[in-house]
Amino acid sequence: MITVNADGKIMVRRCLVTLRPFRIFVLGIGFFTLCFLMTSLGGQFSAKRLGDSPFTIRTEVMGALESRGVLRRMSDMLEMLMKRMDILARLENSTDFHKGDEARFPLDRFQPAAGLMERIQAIAQNVSDIAIKVDQILRNSLLNGKGMEGRRDQCEVPRDPKYPDCAGKVEWMRARWTSDPCYAFFGVDGTECSFLIYLSEVEWFCPPLPWRNHTVAVPSPPPPRAQAAFRRDLARLLELIGTGKESLSFMKKRIRHLAQQWLRAARRLEQRLAGQQRDQKHILVHIGFLTEESGDVFSPRVLKGGPLGEMVQWADILAALFMLGHSLRVTVSLKELQSHLGVPPGRGNCPLTSPLPFDLIYTDYHGLQQMKQHMGLSFKKYRCRVRVIDTFGTEPAYNHEEYATLRGYRTNWGYWNLQPSQFMTMFPHTPDNSFMGFVSEELNQTEKQLIKANKVSSMAVVYGKEASIWKGKEKFLAILNKYMEIHGTVYYETQRPPEVPAFVKNHGLLPQHEFQQLLRKAKLFIGFGFPYEGPAPLEAIANGCVFLQARFNPPHSSLNHEFFRGKPTSREVSSQHPYAEDFIGKPHVWTVDYNNSEEFEAAIKTIMRTQVDPYLPYEYTCEGMLERIHAYIQHQDFCTTSSLPLSPKTKTPAMQSPPSPLALSPNSTHLVWSPSAGWAPQVWPPVASLQVWVSEPQHTCTDTCRRHGLVCEPTFFRFLNKEEVFLQLSIACDSTEYEMNHLYPAVAENVRECYLQKEPLLFSCAGHHAKYRRLCPCRDFRQGQVALCRDCL
Repeated sequence: MITVNADGKIMVRRCLVTLRPFRIFVLGIGFFTLCFLMTSLGGQFSAKRLGDSPFTIRTEVMGALESRGVLRRMSDMLEMLMKRMDILARLENSTDFHKGDEARFPLDRFQPAAGLMERIQAIAQNVSDIAIKVDQILRNSLLNGKGMEGRRDQCEVPRDPKYPDCAGKVEWMRARWTSDPCYAFFGVDGTECSFLIYLSEVEWFCPPLPWRNHTVAVPSPPPPRAQAAFRRDLARLLELIGTGKESLSFMKKRIRHLAQQWLRAARRLEQRLAGQQRDQKHILVHIGFLTEESGDVFSPRVLKGGPLGEMVQWADILAALFMLGHSLRVTVSLKELQSHLGVPPGRGNCPLTSPLPFDLIYTDYHGLQQMKQHMGLSFKKYRCRVRVIDTFGTEPAYNHEEYATLRGYRTNWGYWNLQPSQFMTMFPHTPDNSFMGFVSEELNQTEKQLIKANKVSSMAVVYGKEASIWKGKEKFLAILNKYMEIHGTVYYETQRPPEVPAFVKNHGLLPQHEFQQLLRKAKLFIGFGFPYEGPAPLEAIANGCVFLQARFNPPHSSLNHEFFRGKPTSREVSSQHPYAEDFIGKPHVWTVDYNNSEEFEAAIKTIMRTQVDPYLPYEYTCEGMLERIHAYIQHQDFCTTSSLPLSPKTKTPAMQSPPSPLALSPNSTHLVWSPSAGWAPQVWPPVASLQVWVSEPQHTCTDTCRRHGLVCEPTFFRFLNKEEVFLQLSIACDSTEYEMNHLYPAVAENVRECYLQKEPLLFSCAGHHAKYRRLCPCRDFRQGQVALCRDCL
């Protein structure tokens, strides 16, 4: 018999009073147990699905083993609860709570307690039975998986000469597999077999394991690709661009402003291309410099006079791709980029979770870096689909990582080992790259006549929205002020910038439409040497202005000017806007020495007397840009490798070079593709446009081709990179060597040594040396469209 004191009676009484919430608690435990059991059993059955990896089986089996222990612990807890309730019941039987003051607790209040004990006992028994059944299932599962586990524990690193890096990669995985969660995401768990499975099935450094299931379903033929159709509305594009940044708002305003011109240009190009099949491409446009991770320094400066050239170009690229009928995705954040690419969770060391869903990716250097950081090995696999928008260009010597490192060309922006034509520039200054460009507003004849009638011959507008550009220009401004009323568009918040003289009428930062109206009245648009190669001079010339700019002597380059230092180009810039100087010229463009006051003043007087019509090169119209991008998408393919000339070390006596398809031109000054060659490779541009010229010492191939009214075409270098070409050009070679040098193929005539290019990525139109005369591949071009040869469409 158990004796209790008064405190014990009170404790028991309080316990019985609170039985109702306790009953809810116990029912909750039972419900949780049932859910946990279903989850555990579900895991066992899901582990047996065909196609699951052994990692899944092991992980879920271990999870179920843990759940078995949990079930047992829950059963023990319920048994303990049942025992304690039994003690309480016996306590109740030993007292006379129903007498005296305690009579307010009737016996019917104790009836449910007995029923609750029975329920707890039943739940405990059920949980115990379930635990036994789970244990039986787990034993069977483990027995079935024993063979697999045995294989997993007995994997050895294969020695296969086809996979020379396998052992080294396994060693790396042993030491570093926990350095990135993405490895565990793909099933790596620290065992040797998990390393080999990952390295053979996710990456490709090891051979497939023979005991793995390698049955692959016969792929069905891909469905026919949808055809691209020119679009009739830009509303959907504006939705794709999104909101939230001033830079995006600027681009959308520009697209709306030029919408009618894009629509008219698309209709004209559609008529010209009638009947041509155009596959619709899936294109990702990732504007890396607008992401928060890259700093997005442009968006806050949109409303403060900051540089807008890049955003002008991106807006026009988006409009052109959309009007051509391609499927677009637009991202300006790293998170969106990762989502669209299929980046696994982690730090970016693993490949993508699925094949890249995009045919093309347009990005910039910031975006390129972000893609490399997060795509793992997939970046190397898919980089041929990337197009890099690169304002100032990237020359091959800076692009080739090994060569740039050895020869001192390495910069913060180069060494990507892309095909140089994958870089796309704002102006056609680097033939090794593709010319992307932008557009300026095109005027109809009525608008042109109206502008000519309203021109003020004594009105000048200064090129430069930032006050720092005006600093130190007092001398030029004083001379200009003698003849013209000077207008500026310099940004300021509260007070006039001190750099702007009092005689200048400063309008502040103007919206694009108002700036256009100012240009339509002005006679002169004058630059003070900066910014370089922006869109504004072309807009001014298109609105009937004469552009006056400074000649740089010596030319600015990465060797002598801070602005170009670190950029992946050795290009020498002879003026503020070389395109305007070289491709447009007088009477629309005047380039003079600003250090010569007499020459500067004489130019102003002449310009005031000169009548010019508004002029816009075709390649900077909406139709010209649509035509150019259409040609690139149709014909540029950097993912298909082409046959390259063999190095002498790899030739055998039986492998004689075929006869050269080149022949001397009728005037015997250069080589052309011979009509009697009997074959023509399927390349773009077509080889019929090829001409081979020999440069003078200290001349680039870009300069050499331009002197002959042609354009350097790096695609054709491989047809020149042969010994017999020197003989055809009557160049005597005492020796011929294959070397890695961006100036080759070339000849050092003073020593009669000839050199051929060993590395195709180094074929370059840029570069010169006093020692060498270079073999230069040139081609013709369409009037007003330097990027395309006459037969390129």
